Amino acid sequence: MNLKLSRPIACVDLETTGVSITQDRIVEISIIKLHPDGKKDIKTRRINPGIPIPKEASAVHGIFDEDVAAEPSFKELANGIKQFLDNCDLCGFNSNKFDFPILTEEFIRAGLDDVNFRDRHLVDVQQIFFKKEPRSLSAAYKFYCGKELMDAHSAEADALATMEILFAQIDHYADLSDSVEELAQLSKGDDFLDYSRRIKLANGIAVFNFGKYKDKSVEEILRKEPQYYDWIMRGDFALDTKKVLTKLFHEISFKKS
Repeated sequence: MNLKLSRPIACVDLETTGVSITQDRIVEISIIKLHPDGKKDIKTRRINPGIPIPKEASAVHGIFDEDVAAEPSFKELANGIKQFLDNCDLCGFNSNKFDFPILTEEFIRAGLDDVNFRDRHLVDVQQIFFKKEPRSLSAAYKFYCGKELMDAHSAEADALATMEILFAQIDHYADLSDSVEELAQLSKGDDFLDYSRRIKLANGIAVFNFGKYKDKSVEEILRKEPQYYDWIMRGDFALDTKKVLTKLFHEISFKKS
């Protein structure tokens, strides 16, 4: 193993009903947990999403409504998944923009809104790949590992391939650190406060990252137009985004008083 670990790292891959962080649900989760001593634990589970799986999504991952009809809901599995991920840094492929945000949404819906990945190092293998060799997961696997990715869009196959790519990336690039902390920093990009990337820090100030107030200070906008907060809270925004904005709103209100 060529990855320097101070605590376990869990490689997560999700198959879902679609690509909307707020509207879609998980139908399969696979977690490959690698310990500092090299021991590897694998947990893969299909999940009843509680909503129909669109045929377009089934065409990608091969999971249909009847395949998950008897499976537990995410809420039933949430505590076990949380415990399995405790004290782990995390990695995935396009995970900072998709897997970790949608997983956070599922935890919040299950009543576990204390789950917080912000104190973890989040390594996004896709971000490293795009900064070095911009392509897809299958192409990355071929490029770095010299293999064809079989069973693509099977959560476990994708998670195993992602972890193997990460090891190969460290071997391939002499200037690429084997430190999870530094790999997470390389994966990070802008400093976002929420997983859906609606609010970010710019020179230490929280600013909106969308819409008519893009790049405008959150504090400035909410002071001048507090109804904008209400509009977001009623709108189709991620629960995590609403939590972050509510915290900022309360901090601004406290300043006023």
